[in-house]
Formats: sequence, structure tokens, C-alpha cells
Amino acid sequence: MARNITPREKDYSQWYLDVIRAGELADYAPVRGCMVIRPNGYSLWEVIQRHFDEAFKDTGHVNAYFPLLIPSSFLEKEADHVEGFAPECAVVTHAGGEELEEPLVVRPTSETVIGHMYSKWVQSWRDLPILINQWCNVMRWEKRPRLFLRTSEFLWQEGHTAHAAKEEAVEETLRMLEVYREVMETRLALPVVTGEKSEAERFPGADNTYTCEAMMTDMKALQAGTSHFLGQNFAKAFDITFQNKDGEREYAWTTSWGVSTRLIGAIIMTHSDKDGLVIPPEVAPVKAVIMPISDDEKALSETFEPEAMELRDRLNALLGKRSVKVDTQYHMRPGDRFFYHLQRGVPLRIELGKKEYESQSVRLVRRDTGEKTDVSWDRAPETVRQLLESIQKNLYTRALEFRKANTHHVKSYEEFKNVLETRGGFITAHFAGTREDEKEIKSETTATIRCYPMNGQSRGTCFYTGKDDAPLAVFAKAY
Repeated sequence: MARNITPREKDYSQWYLDVIRAGELADYAPVRGCMVIRPNGYSLWEVIQRHFDEAFKDTGHVNAYFPLLIPSSFLEKEADHVEGFAPECAVVTHAGGEELEEPLVVRPTSETVIGHMYSKWVQSWRDLPILINQWCNVMRWEKRPRLFLRTSEFLWQEGHTAHAAKEEAVEETLRMLEVYREVMETRLALPVVTGEKSEAERFPGADNTYTCEAMMTDMKALQAGTSHFLGQNFAKAFDITFQNKDGEREYAWTTSWGVSTRLIGAIIMTHSDKDGLVIPPEVAPVKAVIMPISDDEKALSETFEPEAMELRDRLNALLGKRSVKVDTQYHMRPGDRFFYHLQRGVPLRIELGKKEYESQSVRLVRRDTGEKTDVSWDRAPETVRQLLESIQKNLYTRALEFRKANTHHVKSYEEFKNVLETRGGFITAHFAGTREDEKEIKSETTATIRCYPMNGQSRGTCFYTGKDDAPLAVFAKAY
């Protein structure tokens, strides 16, 4: 049945789409550039969302909701912002059978409308900080769509905060970057490089943008999440002012930060294989599936299935409700049932057949390695828990080792182009070029600066300009 998955080495893009199709994660919508997220894909998003939402609330943030439609004049108040997003905007000009006095933009992001509301809510230093997040959809008209990675409409969270002091806003920006890194690495098993974006790659209207960059198995980079220090740019555009403790009026300092359903694409391209989807246990909607197996229908219904249900209940008590399910698709052959769950990325398969029943054991089969383990009924819950932890750790370690093996340091532009062409991956190099230099490098190689890494404190000679005392940068081709 693996023949319905195109080999990754033959056509990576088709392999990616085949994994999505076989796993029933998403499908194309009638509107070009949009997608339908199917139940399997949405349940995965719900788990991802839950982990991030808990982390946000642990850091003092609360959820709210802001309008989908934004007056077009709002975007025009911040010059860099409107210039950055104008080509991607979808605009409503008619409603209720009439032409609108002012066109409405379907939100590409919410800094403007939230800035407008904050200007109404903030009067005094006592009103700060405001720490708000919203879960919503956004629209950015995409010319070259790809499921989960780039679609015209997608789901995300966007945090927006306002502060009385610059230092507090900068601290917030970096704190949320660290929250992203921690959830991505511990829950999604997604190793990321955190760092600051170059001026050319900065969010429109931000003073600084920080990013989490992950390497996919085709060695391209994927921007997994970003956190922006907006300075006072939006505060000045929307008059977010407050009276400080000395009775003087000041502009607030603001931040914004977001991750999206693109993370599902990151999971697919980091962990999946020739057979289909592989999901880390921490974000798997179903962590394990129990499969009663027998040709005897009476034995299935009266013996094996009740035993499987009892084991399911014990496991769910340990791992969390609905973490483990029993497969009762008895109309399918056992091999087809195995592959059904294999392609959907279920981390652990638990087999209960005649042999296992007679020996009062079950067979555990790992999705990540295919390794099989036989264990007694009384030891099954703890062994399952340990195996899930092992799978989670293995997926992260495997992805991290892949990134390390495909990260190369260069000292000259010729070496840079050669490594990019022959080996690919992440390329580290000291760089002190201008925005125009970045543009020229991108034009010649399609590679961009993914970030100046947070832990890349070394300085050296710029590989492109020859200037001294250049910071370390990470370059890669990217999605």
C-alpha cells in the first residue's frame, strides 16, 4: 500500500502532498489558494493549539477576539506596514448590495485594529501592560499556494502586547520567542534555530523581528514562528498613549508574535517517511491504537475486544482520555488496518491476537522505527508510557542530528555558492553586507538570511564584502 506515497527522493513536493492525502489531513477548497482542514488535520491543530495556549496563559496572557474586517485606512496609517501587506490583501468593496464608503480589508494580521482598540483602552500607566492573544483566521492572497505551508487563508494565533517601558517590551518579545522554542522542541520534536531577522526579512513596521527556523528533510528552511518588537511605531500611528507616574503623556511600546497551521507542514516535513505521516506523541491526537485480531468473529466480540477495551481504559487513565483507541474495523484485512494507522502517524500500535491472548500479553509496534516489543498485560501501561517517551525523544534527536549534519560553515562567496549547490542545508557565515547585498545574494542563489542566531556570538570577516567584525548569520533556501 506504500505505492500511493511518491518516494521522497523522486519528487519531494509530491511526496509531501501524498502524505497529506494519505493521512487525510487536508484537501483543496473551491477557492484557489484555500484549503479544507479535515478532521485528522484539525485534531492535530487542536493539540498543537492547546500546548501553545497553556504556555501563553502560564506567562500571563489572556485570549480575546478582534474583527475579521479592517478599515483600509487603518493599514495606511503605518507606512512600512501597508507597503509590506498591500500586495497580499483581499478587499471588500461591496456589501448589502451597495458599494461601501470605505473598502474593508480582510485581516492579513491585526496590529492595526488592535492598535486602534488599545488607544481607547489605555489612559494611564496603570492600564499597562496589556497581554492579549487571539486565535483566528487570516487572509493573505497567495500566488503559489501549498497546503499548510502557504495558503490564502490559514489559522493562527497572534499575540499583541503593550507596555509602559521599552525594556519591558523587548523582554516580552524575547520571552515569547523562548516560549515558541520550548513548545516546538519539547512538544513538536522540532529543533529550531532562534535568532534575529535581517532588516530585509523584518516584519513590516517592526523595529526588530526574531524567528524560529527549522530545517526540513529536503534541507530547506521553514520559518516556524516569529516574535516582533514593534517599538513605538504602531503606538504613534494609532495614538496609544498613557500618562506616566510623573503625569506626562508617553507613547506605549508594543509587540506582536504568531505561529500558524504552517506548523503542521513542519511536522510532516521533519518527521514523516516513505509510508506516510509520523506524529510526535506529545501532539498526536491518538497516541496509540489497540488492534484486536482474529478470524473468529465470536472470539473478537466476546474475548479480544472486551480485553482491548479494558486495556484502553487503563491506558487512558494514565495518558489522558481519548489518547488511546480500539480499532474495530474488522471488515478490513489486518495488514490494511496496520497500514491505515501507519499512514496517519499513530505513534504506537498495540496488537492483541490469539497468541497474545493465550500468553496474556500484547505486541507493541513503534511507528518511528518499526521495532516490536512483547509485554505482559500487567506491565503494558507503564511500558506504553515509556515507549511513547522514547519515540518523542528519538524523533527530536533524529531531526537535530539531521540539521547538524547538514549545517556547513563557509568563509567565501564562492564556497557559499558551491556548498549551496552541491550540499544544501543551513550555511553559517559571517556577514556584514547591506540590504542591497542581501538582495543580490538572493537573486543569484535564491538563499536568504534566515537569522542572526541568538547563540552566534562569534564575529569574523564577512564572506561577501571582506569587512571585519561581521556577525554570524544563517543562510538557506526557504519555504
